[in-house]
Amino acid sequence: MIESDVAVVGGGIGGLTAAHELAERGFDVTVLEANDRFGGKARSMPIADTSGGTEPTTESMDAPPLHGEHGFRFFPAFYRHVTDTMERIPDGEFEFEGGSGGTVADNLVETSATLIANVDGPPQIAETSTPDTLRGWLEALRPAFAEDLPREDVRFLLERLLYLLTACDDRREDELDDVSWWEFIDAENRSQEFRDRLAYATQALVALRPQVGSARTIGTIYLQLLFGQLDPTQPTEQVLNAPTSVAWIDPWVRYLEGLGVDLRANAPVRALEFDGRRITGATLADGARVVADEFVLAVPVEVAPEFVTPELARAAPELGRIERLDTAWMNGIQFYLSEDVELTRGHQVYADSPWALTSISQRQFWRDHEYDVGERGPDEVEGVLSAIASDWDTPGIVYGKPARQCTREEIATEVWAQLKAHLNVTGTTLSDDLLVDWFLDPSIVEVDDPGDGDRVENRSPLLINTAGSLRNRPPADVGVPNLTLAADYVRTNSDLASMESANEAGRRAANAILERHARGSYVPAEIWELREPAAFEPFKRQDRVRYRLGLPHPAEVTQSVRSLTRRLGGRA
Repeated sequence: MIESDVAVVGGGIGGLTAAHELAERGFDVTVLEANDRFGGKARSMPIADTSGGTEPTTESMDAPPLHGEHGFRFFPAFYRHVTDTMERIPDGEFEFEGGSGGTVADNLVETSATLIANVDGPPQIAETSTPDTLRGWLEALRPAFAEDLPREDVRFLLERLLYLLTACDDRREDELDDVSWWEFIDAENRSQEFRDRLAYATQALVALRPQVGSARTIGTIYLQLLFGQLDPTQPTEQVLNAPTSVAWIDPWVRYLEGLGVDLRANAPVRALEFDGRRITGATLADGARVVADEFVLAVPVEVAPEFVTPELARAAPELGRIERLDTAWMNGIQFYLSEDVELTRGHQVYADSPWALTSISQRQFWRDHEYDVGERGPDEVEGVLSAIASDWDTPGIVYGKPARQCTREEIATEVWAQLKAHLNVTGTTLSDDLLVDWFLDPSIVEVDDPGDGDRVENRSPLLINTAGSLRNRPPADVGVPNLTLAADYVRTNSDLASMESANEAGRRAANAILERHARGSYVPAEIWELREPAAFEPFKRQDRVRYRLGLPHPAEVTQSVRSLTRRLGGRA
């Protein structure tokens, strides 16, 4: 039997965050992780050989391994919870200029530019470093309100964003969450350029679907990305200077172990025991039993319903609604190259790629003295191009099939072809002789289905915030006296399937436990609100009054009038 003050089921970002906050306040914590590594979707995986099907060579077996990932990590300016946690994790393995004593937050590197590539048009460069001149500010914002969009579309977008900025919280939650982003920005009645450039803008970097995602969530995140560009006090976006586990997760695990946290990998939990009032224990797959005063359920959204028995759902109805949440596929693939193709010092967005690809050329951000690609894996590997596919339902350009109907080999071939089609018109030459091998997220698994042909299934999908889904998302404290939740589907301020939301959920779970136990004069884990310009607060207060009186937002008529005008052929 395993005994602990707190048992955390799941060792992803949410679970590790809850353990971190509680252990620092003196709790005895055990973390039970089903996989062999901690970090959830954020973890990276050392590989003996890149998984394109080759056997490891003698040289690659002797060398330190390369790493593969679920997808590259991206830290926009509005991420505050994750970066605060990183600032509290000592990084004893890395050495920094000026001596030791750094934290893993020092492993964050600012990007400077995003490449927006099109097959049939000229590429655009969006600066992401903080501008220091007025011209720089205008250039930085130009891609968001691109000059090739019709002026009426730009004006309409600004009106929609002002609507969001001046809407009170109650209206956002009760009205705008029930409207899709596609409908809110009137995408069907806008130009094709508008749909291509702006309707899909957030899909490129986060797990959102513009046709079905809520206007509240997508609009809020779109604004946060814009505000991050305007804030001179912090980087617009950052990436890690090594694979995620090397730069962050492994030091975090070492720090938690130093705090006394019992971290158990390969320890899948089969069930939670519920006596009708509280959780009395947890049963592991090997039959072992875990007893604790508090339990934190920190498993992914597709796994959580397996723990919710009918009795538990009756006691806490919000748990029963988790199974109504929707997921989508957003998975990564790494291409190992014989040359280091740097591209822009930031992300690449392939605006018209059928699989909604993004990528980053990683070695330019990695410190060779800490993680030298050239000294790892096959001798010929000198660069790593990491790509993410966000659309698994649109036919590709090689096989004419959506990604979910391809084999793993076909997925790699198709993504590589789409990357070449975009990059080779930008002046960069991405040729087949550069490709040494590839590593596709192992969550993408081929299934034997003779009746359905070649296909894969995704064993690690992502939550998507569909219109109306907020009501199905539980709080961290669900009402069971000793059960809390710590995962990215929990209601949080960041409201997004992300490391940031999972970290915030872990903090909320820890705070609920701290409040119940009131251990000494505890200090709760800090929770931050999303920041919006204070100048809009008076308008929000006015809208709060209008909302309580049952009156519409003053800008509500904008969309309906313009849509009607278009349908009538321009006649007012």
